Amino acid sequence: MASTLSRSTILLLVSTLLLLLLPFFSHNITLSQNQLIIHSSSSSFSITFNTTTTSPPPIIINNISNTNDTIIPLKHSLDSFLSNNLSCVILICSEQIIKKKSRLERIEYDLAKARAAIRQAIVSKKFKSDKNETFIPTGSIYRNSYAFHQSHIEMVKRFKVWSYREGERPIFHMGPMSNIYAVEGQFMEEIESEESPFRAKYPEEAHTFFMPISVANIIKFIYSPVIYPSDYNRDRLYRLMNDYVSVVANKYPFWNASNGADHFMVSCHDWAPEVSHEKPRLFKNFIRVLCNANNSEGFQPKRDVSLPEIYLRKGFLGPLDLGQAPHKRTILAFFAGGLHGHIRRILFEQWKDKDSDIQVFEKLPEGLNYTMLMGKSKYCLCPSGYEVASPRVVEAINAGCVPVILSNNYSLPFNDVLDWSKFSIQIPISKIPEIKNILNDIPNEEYLRLYNNVSQVKRHFVMNRPAQPFDVIHMIFLTYPCSPPAKKAKIERLLGARPKFGGPKVPGGKLSSGLP
Repeated sequence: MASTLSRSTILLLVSTLLLLLLPFFSHNITLSQNQLIIHSSSSSFSITFNTTTTSPPPIIINNISNTNDTIIPLKHSLDSFLSNNLSCVILICSEQIIKKKSRLERIEYDLAKARAAIRQAIVSKKFKSDKNETFIPTGSIYRNSYAFHQSHIEMVKRFKVWSYREGERPIFHMGPMSNIYAVEGQFMEEIESEESPFRAKYPEEAHTFFMPISVANIIKFIYSPVIYPSDYNRDRLYRLMNDYVSVVANKYPFWNASNGADHFMVSCHDWAPEVSHEKPRLFKNFIRVLCNANNSEGFQPKRDVSLPEIYLRKGFLGPLDLGQAPHKRTILAFFAGGLHGHIRRILFEQWKDKDSDIQVFEKLPEGLNYTMLMGKSKYCLCPSGYEVASPRVVEAINAGCVPVILSNNYSLPFNDVLDWSKFSIQIPISKIPEIKNILNDIPNEEYLRLYNNVSQVKRHFVMNRPAQPFDVIHMIFLTYPCSPPAKKAKIERLLGARPKFGGPKVPGGKLSSGLP
């Protein structure tokens, strides 16, 4: 033991000395992941390390003499090698130093490999995977099916998320599991599950950091009951969000390292976009995964992620499949819903209870089944309500009904990778009076193409627990700004060409209850 310690100490001292002298050696050095080669005018030496253990790596040293173009490896003992080739010892130290890259360097290197694989898939029009792929994305619904598929492969292989542990339920680590805000709670529970493949074991390996705060529960538990107009003041929402950032920034280095550019939240509540309004500079780079993806209200497609609003019945992950075959769909277009917002007011004025082909209801008559009517319709009208998102888009897709988007400034979900023009119709608000003519003018073969594409895209809007490949959970990360498959501009903004962030650093703080 003493002999080993002495040798290790000597090795460290000699290595340090040689690090200073290395520029004076006339050697060329080649370094790979687990092998180091030093070339001189007379000979070459290679050192191979076993890097799979934490104990001092065993060393195999080969002296490679080149005679008449024939490579002859000659084994040396460590003592012999050190005594005759001390300059090579520096390679041992160098290799260990190189392996201790910063977290950012490791992540950028990892994502660079992912980007290279995606580019290769685009050029070669082939995917590369270490396992058997059970689903191969093809068809016009994808902006580039080869990039999309390789992106998914790289994401599953590499992408890791750290969900902060701070905060107590029900405001943190808990969200609604049913109704129109269900995605918020389902995502939170999935990503914090021990079995989640995206869950980072420790924060240093994470590509991104999840802020497990539920806007829906803030409204439910802190704002209710709402009695006076002043009760709608957003100050408590601001305080909770600001305090949480302060707590995690004080405890961990990650927020201040990027000024929040690799941190995100997920919410379907209408108030969610406003969490950053009080301190816009603090949240300048913060990623918001939102159902309310309104470009006119601060949603930024190059930074934020548009999330589909999915209505889930209690105890269920989706609606019953009552969709009919195309030839059994006898209703041209259908909508039923409340009078929320100016777009629906226009729709009701033009079509409510006025046409058997364009069936528009504010309240569904007794005896009629909402999901069954969707399943019998060729097109489902999806007008925005008070906010741009509507659960009817996903409901239509699940029913095999071609969505007709009636909205202004709506950044459609997963638009980076899905081509919505291939499986939906978008009609300007000014054309609502012409809906019947517009839909009747679509040739039957074009309708069948849209119908088939809706059937194909359905898997990307399904909520599974646990999450399954290509489902809505995976799609969130496929369009996430710093995941391997995100579009190049987003990746380079965060990692490939990281900007000099100018936002304020966050001092330490305490987590408040949000109460006045």
